[in-house]
Amino acid sequence: MCMASIKNNKITRGYKKATTTTTDCLSVSGSSGELERVFTYFDENGDGKVSPAELRRCVKAVGGKLTEEEAEMAVRLSDSDGDGLLGLEDFTKLMEGMEEERNKESELKGAFAMYEEMEGSGYITPKSLKRMLSRLGESTSIDKCKGMIRRFDLNGDGVLSFDEFKLMMTT
Repeated sequence: MCMASIKNNKITRGYKKATTTTTDCLSVSGSSGELERVFTYFDENGDGKVSPAELRRCVKAVGGKLTEEEAEMAVRLSDSDGDGLLGLEDFTKLMEGMEEERNKESELKGAFAMYEEMEGSGYITPKSLKRMLSRLGESTSIDKCKGMIRRFDLNGDGVLSFDEFKLMMTT
């Protein structure tokens, strides 16, 4: 996993062995001055804007992978003035949104672990769902748990993977 972060007022690059996603290529938290320094780092040509191509090159430079489409979508969704580029304010919102998404993902992984640890299988089964719901004070039948799982079980295997659980929790 790639990371661009700030330590002692310097932008640092670090690497972790893992596959990366668009939202985990940057770890940026801290003051607006720190975000401004990261923005300046990404603004390779010094024009005060970050283009999709600059965003891709910088993510690649720190070991990440960002497709052209992903970079364009990130810029398009964050571009407040419609010029196809990210100003400092747009960039800050994008980074804050990425940090927020990373935090939500972490919380979901924690919740998923509570359900799946009942069986240790890496999946939520009807049995583990029933047990967890009972612990939370909501007793239900295995059949009802199977029905809850079936609604979000995309591959039809009768259990919930983390991605299916995430879908369930965000809809």
